[in-house]
Amino acid sequence: MRKARAKKNIVLPDPKFGDVRVTRFVNDLMYSGKKSIAFASFYNALELVEKKTQDSGMSALDVWKKALENITPAVEVKSRRVGGATFQVPMEIRPDRKISIGNKNLIAFARKRAGRSMSEKLAAEIIAAFNEEGAAFKKKEDTHRMAEANRAFAHFRF
Repeated sequence: MRKARAKKNIVLPDPKFGDVRVTRFVNDLMYSGKKSIAFASFYNALELVEKKTQDSGMSALDVWKKALENITPAVEVKSRRVGGATFQVPMEIRPDRKISIGNKNLIAFARKRAGRSMSEKLAAEIIAAFNEEGAAFKKKEDTHRMAEANRAFAHFRF
């Protein structure tokens, strides 16, 4: 390699739960450097999740973690040009990229939802992902289905 590896940015745990994944999620949720607003909307979303899933017996943070686990893809397809043809080659995803893709899918589909505030939309998408439904879960299923369909080209991995 020509250059040294870029050093990883150290993410501090969030103030309420002391969890690094929460901070990473809030960093993806944040717009224009407004971190306090992103934290507020995330915590409000978790409060709404807590109210709606009281019967499950899990805390809101556990529901959120399970929802992220349900929508995080294990494989993806990458375009690879061999000869004159372009193949969709299925590849496993690095662990840090898995987290990033899961976070971004949940946030993107929450933003597209109908609702008043971001916290309401985010809470609805978290609950949908927890129940293995919703747009973010469908995206994961589609990604896995595409990788399965192109499994024949797995020998083109680079």
